[in-house]
Amino acid sequence: MIVADEVLISAATFILLVGVSLGCLFGHTLLSTRQLQEDTNSTVRVVANIFVVIASLVLGLMLNSAKNTFQDVDDAVHTYATDLILLDKTVRTLGPAGEEIHQGIIAYLDRALSASPGVAPDGQAEILLEDIGNRLRAVQATNDQQTALLIEARQLYRAVLDQRWVIVGQSGGTIPMPLIVVMIAWLVVIFASFGFRSPRNAVVIGTLVSAALLISASLCLILDMDNPSSGLIQVSDEPLQRVLEQIRQ
Repeated sequence: MIVADEVLISAATFILLVGVSLGCLFGHTLLSTRQLQEDTNSTVRVVANIFVVIASLVLGLMLNSAKNTFQDVDDAVHTYATDLILLDKTVRTLGPAGEEIHQGIIAYLDRALSASPGVAPDGQAEILLEDIGNRLRAVQATNDQQTALLIEARQLYRAVLDQRWVIVGQSGGTIPMPLIVVMIAWLVVIFASFGFRSPRNAVVIGTLVSAALLISASLCLILDMDNPSSGLIQVSDEPLQRVLEQIRQ
């Protein structure tokens, strides 16, 4: 889910909530006297309260899921940065062949950090990362010490690849769209009940519009956090920037 999707969902939710609440606020007078009796109003309120409880629980679960996704990607980025700097330190002990790999790591980080946020997928950066592996596999050890270093470097490269795909795999969001649609439907029912038999004045209208705005903004932020590679709430690529500064020294 990209940023435009999150904003679109939030805007659509706001329009729906305002529309249905104001529609019920101004349209309930068209109902018959029997439909406006107090027992009808009580039943509507009871049903709405059920949805309020369910929606509150599900929103809490969505927020927790988004927070866990964000935290997992952030932890993976730190581990990824650590593996990269260890890989660089190891290959630099391999001599001239290791120097080529060292330059390849610099080129990879330059591309990953300049083309897009370091945690976002980038095709050209992935090619450069694969090239590091190809160069590493082409190195021939000349003694036992180099053999041990080469084995360690290849293990670190495998760890770098593993962490990279963990980051890519978790950066797309985990909250399913059907759950989002159902949540919005529940909110529509709740706001419709708010407008039913409410007094028509500026305070009520302002309250309904403000509540719709805040609920929509909260949903947008939850979806944004669930997609850590873009939007207002992003996982920082500062650990990768520090790695690049360190290995250039």
